[in-house]
Parts: sequence; structure tokens; C-alpha cells
Amino acid sequence: MSYASSFHERPPTPPVPAFAPDRQEELPGALPLYSFSTPAMGTEFTLHLYSSSQDKARSIAGAAFEEVHRIENLLSHYRPGSELSRINREAFDHPVTTDPETFQFLDYAFAWSARSEGAFDITVGKLMKAWGFFGDTGRVPTPQELSSIRSQVGWRNVCLDPDRRTVRFLVPGIELDPGGIGKGYAVDRVVRVLQDEPVPASLISAGSSTLYAIGSPPGEVGWKVRVPVPGKPGHILSTVLLRDTSLSTANYTEKRFLDRGHLYGSIMSTETLLPIESVLQVTAVAPSATDSDALSNVLFALPTHARASLLDSLPAVSALVLTPEQETAQPEAVRWPAPIAKEDCECSTMMEED
Repeated sequence: MSYASSFHERPPTPPVPAFAPDRQEELPGALPLYSFSTPAMGTEFTLHLYSSSQDKARSIAGAAFEEVHRIENLLSHYRPGSELSRINREAFDHPVTTDPETFQFLDYAFAWSARSEGAFDITVGKLMKAWGFFGDTGRVPTPQELSSIRSQVGWRNVCLDPDRRTVRFLVPGIELDPGGIGKGYAVDRVVRVLQDEPVPASLISAGSSTLYAIGSPPGEVGWKVRVPVPGKPGHILSTVLLRDTSLSTANYTEKRFLDRGHLYGSIMSTETLLPIESVLQVTAVAPSATDSDALSNVLFALPTHARASLLDSLPAVSALVLTPEQETAQPEAVRWPAPIAKEDCECSTMMEED
């Protein structure tokens, strides 16, 4: 299936949402910058690239977005025909033999579950549905509802057999939801496409929450990416230069709903089955988009001491964590590669609204 007509060209300097690239100056004689976007995986993927011609840029973007849609067809739990949906339907009844790519993806996701002692867990499908995030409607479940699904959440209830390449659920009702790592994986797959071209400089963005930068714009040492202050539109916390690396964010207010004056976010604790409210925002810089995507969620869910311990074991990773403290948020920076605008660190917790 071709997706050549499912994306459109954008102006080279798009409006700046959270985690969008900063304006890149074009030098005389340099290759022009082209930008394209396509809807996929519940968000918009955007590709910025320098190319010798518009036709070549469009061809490269077409190949890149073809790969995004292929991954969506493989791993989307919203699509009944996807391989992941088949696993969700059948894996309790019998071991499901899956393809090498899907198995490798699941194996990697559960490796992050083991490394984080369950802070990262893709078995949250039923939990996300209970909170109304599967259909973006948002609702507060009753304690009885949460109690009824407790046994259906937990990464240890999934058995992967690498020899037979099978997936088996040990309890009924398990549903895998790759939302905390899937877009990062799709970005990494696009990076492979772009590197095969090759493209001298490009930036791929999955909904502006996960990005990967290849090379750098002409005359620059990296792509300028602005990290915002949560709850304060237009305020920039830090501007990071990315080159051949990835940046991801997990934000309390990115996907949320308001109920009786309380703002509920979509990043869940698998222990309490409640939204995590001890963190506002996490930004992680890592060599791969799969890792930065997973890490932003892992660090969001871990307590402070566990975050520090994990980051100590990952010297190639940088992180910036904002936690609420009354009406302010103090940044917790680990190997952060750029200055932090301290005057903008104060922000609303966004957990209570009128």
C-alpha cells in the first residue's frame, strides 16, 4: 500500500509547538530546507530535511512516511488488523508465534520493564481504557473498576519465548499498549531510511514529543530544539543542540482531561493504577529514539532515588526532570547539555484548575 498522497509539504519554518525545532538560518549557497508531515499513530509525524531539489525531498519523505505507516500497521493497538492486536486477542488462549520484528520490539519493551522494575510497562491497555484514554474521552473509574483490572496489568504476566518466537499471556485480560515506546521505535526506523539515502541533515519529529536529528543544518553544530516550560505557553526552559541523537519528553498535561476541577494525566502508575502526579515533565536525550521515548516515561514513573540510580548506569543519557512543589517546579538536571532558563522554571502544577 502506498502512502505517497497521505503527506503534505509544510513551510520550512513551522509554528513552534512543544519540542519543535528552533528556526534554522539558511546560508547563501546552502541546500534548501523542506518540511513534510503526515498523520500517524495518533499524532503528526514531521520531517525537516535539506535536499538538492523539491522532487528529491518529496521522494525521501514518501519513503520515510511509508515506513511510519508500516510500523503503525504492525504495532497499533487501535487497528484490529495489526499484529499487536492479534497478539492481544489470542495470547491468553495459546502461545502466539509472531514475526521477528514484532518479537524484537516486544522483547526490547519488556527489557525496559525489567530494568525499571516495572516502572515502564506496556501491559496498561485495560488501565488506559478504564481511565478513558483509549478513546481520548477521559473519565475517572470507580475503585471497583480499578480493582477488577488489577490482575490484568503487570509485565510479569507476559511470557516471551525467543526460541519459538512466541508471546503468551499468563492471565486473561492482558492488553499491550505500546504508547510509551512505539513512536520512538517508528522514529528510529525512519532514521534508517534517511541514513540509507543518505540525507546530509534532517530532523524527524513524532508529534513533537520524540525527535531524532541527523547531522546539522548548514553552518550549525546541531539542530536547535526548544524545551518548553509546562503550563506556560511560549516560555522556553532550555534550547538543546541535537546532532545524531534523540530527544523525547513525557509531559503531565500533554494528554489529559479535567474532572471536577482536577486535571488527570495519562502517565499511569501500575502500582496504584492512578495517574502519576509527582512529576510534571521529563525530557531525555539518548542515542536512539526508542530509548529516549521509553526513558522519558521510565524517569517520569520512578521515584527520585531510583531515577538517580538508573541515570548513573546510563552515561550516554541526559535528563531534565520537573517536579511540582507547591506552585513551582525545580529542575532536576543530569548531564543536561544546555543552559536552563531558571527564571522560567516557575510554572503551574496544572493539577488543579478552576
